[in-house]
Amino acid sequence: MPQVSNKGKLMPESPIRKLVPYAEIAKKKGHKVYHLNIGQPDIKTPDVALQAIKKADIQVLEYSHSAGFESYRTKLSAYYQTHGLPINTEDIIITTGGSEALLFAMGSTMDVDDEIIIPEPFYANYNGFSTASGVKVVPVISTLEEGFALPPIAAFEKLITPKTKAILICNPGNPTGYLYSKDEILQLAALVKKHDLFLIADEVYREFIYDATEKHHSVMTVEGIEQHAIMIDSVSKRYSMCGARIGCIVSKNKEVMATAMKFAQARLSPPTYEQIASEAALETPQSYFDEVIKEYKERRDTLIAALQNIEGVQVATPKGAFYCIAKLPIDNADTFAQWLLESYDLNGETVMVAPAAGFYSSPNVGQDEVRIAYVLKKDDLIRSVQILDNALKAYNSKK
Repeated sequence: MPQVSNKGKLMPESPIRKLVPYAEIAKKKGHKVYHLNIGQPDIKTPDVALQAIKKADIQVLEYSHSAGFESYRTKLSAYYQTHGLPINTEDIIITTGGSEALLFAMGSTMDVDDEIIIPEPFYANYNGFSTASGVKVVPVISTLEEGFALPPIAAFEKLITPKTKAILICNPGNPTGYLYSKDEILQLAALVKKHDLFLIADEVYREFIYDATEKHHSVMTVEGIEQHAIMIDSVSKRYSMCGARIGCIVSKNKEVMATAMKFAQARLSPPTYEQIASEAALETPQSYFDEVIKEYKERRDTLIAALQNIEGVQVATPKGAFYCIAKLPIDNADTFAQWLLESYDLNGETVMVAPAAGFYSSPNVGQDEVRIAYVLKKDDLIRSVQILDNALKAYNSKK
């Protein structure tokens, strides 16, 4: 019998989606499942984007340019410049989601068995993208006790080898919600210059900053690392357009972008209707974002306050994005998360969380942690935490 590839065997399951079959079973039992496991916003997609698709007069659904519509890239450049990012049209290649942008970035900068250093916990699919690219993830651990701040630069430096090609950060972070300070970004910039590495920054949650004293600091604004910096972006969260699958890879490094273009040509082109919607979404008024940020800040504050009232739970307050990591008074979050769906309900309701071990590449780390996405309405978040509190008591009492 033919065998699947070793790469395929090593490809990790998504900690976010692997429990879906159990959630489906719970729903078939008639249970209501509160989804705290996935970053799918319930905020309405801007009407200007939806209307653009409805009004599109297309007779032949043609390929677009491999780099994406020039009109979209030009408007996207203007959008970035309005927000203080010195990005030109030629610095942008449109991709099929931020996921493809990350694959293009790895494929353009790393060979098989090269290494990429990533502060963990990190977006779980970084493990998958690295496996698909034949790249080794070298983790540097940030801790809940430190609020998931950037680990000391010395911890990065001691991990650098001749195989190290890049450092990857998510800012603000998924799954932690941590927002890197200007000083932390400058420290990383100095490090990649010193060791001639790439600094890849996943900045898809850039707009989701909740405290007036905080500001997002993009790697694209740091002078002196123009040839080192690669930015990843996406419309998924900014415009609540996860299903559009439109993102981009951005860099001033012309050799990187020429190489990424070869990957872009190999997959032909990004999708047409989704680019039409994404280009139109750039006309979304600031009032939309003001309302969204206000809503998410209230959700964050509601969730964190409720979690902090559960005995034995530890949680750091996220500064951005819409996730947090919570340490629970349990031994194994995978087992607990499955039990929540298979064997527990509170008056016909239960919750679905994402076990956090899948957001680490270090073995046996994060076993008692879960990622929670606060993408539900405040009342639903309050009810979800009530269910979680009761579930923890029931789970621990049966031991």
